[in-house]
Amino acid sequence: MSNSPVTALQVGDRPLTGISFKVTSVMIFVAMQSFIKASGDVHAGQIVFFRSFFAIFPILIFLGYHGQLGSGFKTTRPGGHILRGIIGVASMGFGFFALTRLPLPEAITLNYAQPLLVVAFSAIFLAEPVRLYRWGAVIFGLIGVVIVSWPKLSVGSDGMESGELAGVIAALLGAAFSAIAMLQVRSLVETERSATIVLWFSVSASVMALFTLPFGWSWLSLEQALLLAAGGLCGGVAQILMTEGYRYANASTVAPFEYTSLILGLMVGYLVFSEVPTVHMMIGGLIVIGSGIFIIWRESQLGLQRGSARKVTPPQ
Repeated sequence: MSNSPVTALQVGDRPLTGISFKVTSVMIFVAMQSFIKASGDVHAGQIVFFRSFFAIFPILIFLGYHGQLGSGFKTTRPGGHILRGIIGVASMGFGFFALTRLPLPEAITLNYAQPLLVVAFSAIFLAEPVRLYRWGAVIFGLIGVVIVSWPKLSVGSDGMESGELAGVIAALLGAAFSAIAMLQVRSLVETERSATIVLWFSVSASVMALFTLPFGWSWLSLEQALLLAAGGLCGGVAQILMTEGYRYANASTVAPFEYTSLILGLMVGYLVFSEVPTVHMMIGGLIVIGSGIFIIWRESQLGLQRGSARKVTPPQ
């Protein structure tokens, strides 16, 4: 049996390869978000189903190639996987709703609040020691989030009338649930293989999304169905590539390249959706990115191991 990338938790020593996988995964995740946004006003639960269900196929092919298909579902912690699925579905649902209400770059930028909230939640819920430097980065980053959101929060603003305020709230809730999912995954990786975590999540999220069917699912056009299916396939492929990236390089080397998604989001938003970035978005985005990169650097200095959790917790 080959040494499967989805089971190897040790850090590799090929940083350029790891970075290449990570950047490619980011590009495909942005493509996924673009397909979802292009599908129009579709119920968030319906989007979660397509995203999760069609992601299963590339993941199964990948596991089969590495001889891991038969053991992919073996676990001693089904309850932990189900809880991770519930949290992940909530995160995706809010995140995808935000995509349908906000410009693509803003939705991506607000999702960057996730690593800031991971630090805060680790201190609050896990009693992890967090000192002045990281708390300062969290506060500074959240100020950036407020700057990005401010035009939508002003009373009487166009954002309130267009539904963008709801998009901002949904994006931040999605980031919060994603941070909680990261904490749950950090617990799961202590005993579970990455392949098991990824496969259980995709299947459980698909099933859970079906429970939203009576609450607003609509009949899709062929174009919408194809766009959402393409988004799901992209999500599965990007998940695999992201996992590979963390196999070949240290998390502190790979993780900062997540922020290349903002550059790609700006390009796609402008060229495909005619979205012009605002000054608030650019300034706030740079603050959030700077804070996130500082936290990654600081955690690497402190010897905190986040790679195992990061590589199986994709962005929304």
